Amino acid sequence: MKFDPILIVTGEPNSIFLEILFKSLKKIRIKKPIILVSSYKLLKLQMKKLNYKKNIKVLDYKNIKKYNLDNNSINLINIEYKATKAFDKISKKSNKFINECFDLAFELIKKENIKRFINGPISKKTFLDNKFLGITEYISNYFSEKKTCMLIFNKKLSVCPVTTHLPLNLVSKQINKKNISQKVFLIDTFYKKKFGFKPKIGVLGLNPHCESIHKFNEDEKIIKPAIKYLKKKFRISGPYPADTIFLKRNRKNFNVILGMYHDQVLTPIKTLYEYDAINITLGLPFTRISPDHGPNERMMGKNLSNPLSLIQAIRFLDKN
Repeated sequence: MKFDPILIVTGEPNSIFLEILFKSLKKIRIKKPIILVSSYKLLKLQMKKLNYKKNIKVLDYKNIKKYNLDNNSINLINIEYKATKAFDKISKKSNKFINECFDLAFELIKKENIKRFINGPISKKTFLDNKFLGITEYISNYFSEKKTCMLIFNKKLSVCPVTTHLPLNLVSKQINKKNISQKVFLIDTFYKKKFGFKPKIGVLGLNPHCESIHKFNEDEKIIKPAIKYLKKKFRISGPYPADTIFLKRNRKNFNVILGMYHDQVLTPIKTLYEYDAINITLGLPFTRISPDHGPNERMMGKNLSNPLSLIQAIRFLDKN
């Protein structure tokens, strides 16, 4: 049997991720085996707390291909974590564990040529420690990939921000032809490879109504010329005002809406589809997805979290 698993890293141990993973494993049946990189002790504690029962099969990661894997058990690569209770406050105490999980997963991806990867959420404040804008940049840096982007994917409509977790007062400095072109190229390549067609991409302006009272208008000086240049190869149009593009009669004309900054496109896509969207990093040598939510510390242990985003992530990787 071909070795073609979905590799999953827990991320922040004090989060809702294992809860939604347990719920996902209950609800779906997939062909590809899941391998989880996490802590056996943590798993047992949270399974007990959340009243979830399933056998755990501990794997030797050095001989990972020797196993005949299925999803009747949780296939676990154990990373030691000194958990004394199922959930604790998020702090830097878990950083060593998270680092070891990611390092081992990345080693496996390289060594075994694994093409499907999901990571649970992390706390940017405690884990990334201001060294990276987000987990997308953290993973991209590890694999020395500078040309990557964040696609929040839904089969009806996806969005992509040119800039990610950047303070608003720094956004305009990163709006240029090169950055816009890179994102458009990655989006187009992804849709052609995965779905067999060139996507229709709508590009937003930076300023309200694509207008500015300032002497330098980015929409006229940067975004519009970039779109004109890209029209030669891509199905692209714009710039469009951000306040009307997501109206039903407008958004139906596009597969992807490219925005200039994070909240310009993530706020409306989450309003439209809530948990029915997944975060895909384009430009990596494998498909990396994360559920479109954070650790959600206030919901830990309540067993009330919605698993839909993770379900969609697993289904996507099982089919693509």
